Amino acid sequence: MSARRAGSEITFRSKGDGVAGYLALPPNGRGAGVVVVQEWWGLVDHIRDVCDRLAREGFVALAPDLYRGEIGGEPDAAGRLMLGLEIPRALEDLDAAARELLNTDAVDGATVGIVGFCMGGQLALAAGCRNPRIGAVVDFYGVHPNVSLDLARLTAPVLAVFAERDDFIPAETVERLSNDLQAAGVRASVRTIPDAQHAFMNDSRPDVYDAALAAAGWSAMLAFLRAELG
Repeated sequence: MSARRAGSEITFRSKGDGVAGYLALPPNGRGAGVVVVQEWWGLVDHIRDVCDRLAREGFVALAPDLYRGEIGGEPDAAGRLMLGLEIPRALEDLDAAARELLNTDAVDGATVGIVGFCMGGQLALAAGCRNPRIGAVVDFYGVHPNVSLDLARLTAPVLAVFAERDDFIPAETVERLSNDLQAAGVRASVRTIPDAQHAFMNDSRPDVYDAALAAAGWSAMLAFLRAELG
């Protein structure tokens, strides 16, 4: 993870409430906007690091705190927070984060991207289904049992990346998502990475992180975002 943070803590408005977030700007001060959606742990340093890395690649990245200040320090606590998340409110917060980016002078373009990991991957897809201002969706091994998808409303292209050795997401679920995206007419690339484990992109998790596979996943995400957001 980054030793030095490129971004800062901010507060933006969502349905009249103040929502904390982490905003990182590129070195030149402007670029395409990307919402970064947390894993079940919350807005932790790993997610801030993702924002910093995106900023170094030329994007304006904003990660909203969907747990409103709470952190899951271990799996049981994180699972409780994930299952207790108010999904309608979380989706409103993601809409507000996209709006915050689009209202920021530093952001170029009429749409933003959204990137999510684990719980955040499923939420990223759900956000894309409801918000036409989201122009690209990246889902890394997305899972949340309480988040349903109305793919008929999804107009943004999708990059979905899953892990072959995922204890949370069976291959049948990935195949069903791929088929459902195709049936809905969504332009999508759904990939399963051989030998990867769930959360293989998370370099704060040495038990599952794979540097080579994560580098490939990161490169694929950057290429996709650059192609779709200009």
